[in-house]
Amino acid sequence: MSVTGYTLFDTPVGRCGLAWRDDGVITAVQLPEPDDTRTAARLLRAAPAGTVQAEPPPWVAQATARISAALQGAPDDLQDLPLDMSGVPPFHQRVYAVARAIPPGRTLTYGEVAAALHEPGAARAVGQALGHNPFAPVVPCHRVLAAGSRGGGFSASGGVDTKLRMLLAERARFGNEPGLFDAAS
Repeated sequence: MSVTGYTLFDTPVGRCGLAWRDDGVITAVQLPEPDDTRTAARLLRAAPAGTVQAEPPPWVAQATARISAALQGAPDDLQDLPLDMSGVPPFHQRVYAVARAIPPGRTLTYGEVAAALHEPGAARAVGQALGHNPFAPVVPCHRVLAAGSRGGGFSASGGVDTKLRMLLAERARFGNEPGLFDAAS
């Protein structure tokens, strides 16, 4: 049986949490809640039973540093971080795979994710799957927007404002439109 631990760590958007197994797999990631107690509580709801706060091993410390840098705008897609999808429903896994493939600074709509899954009528189901994402921001649900590049929902503390702050840090482009920071040609 793998031992599981968790840590809270500082980022530009607040204190996040990460839970891991000692076999080198991330079991949950949590964006900040209003305080550490709530961040840890929400993280532990997604983490395996028996997860305890622990000193992060070096690979976890490196992962948390990368997540923090990505939240500050570093162009790291975090795709190589191993995630435990064993308790994640198959449809959600497919949605998360599409979301993980969205590069930093780019966005898709819920409908575009559904189309990428070859389920064009599943935009609402995509939104529900992203609302249950146990790995934000490693699974970058903030890069998925409502139709017309509207923010849509966001289950993290601060809601859509947090989502837009994260996109701003990435200097996001909305669909095929130039980003807010692209020079006019």
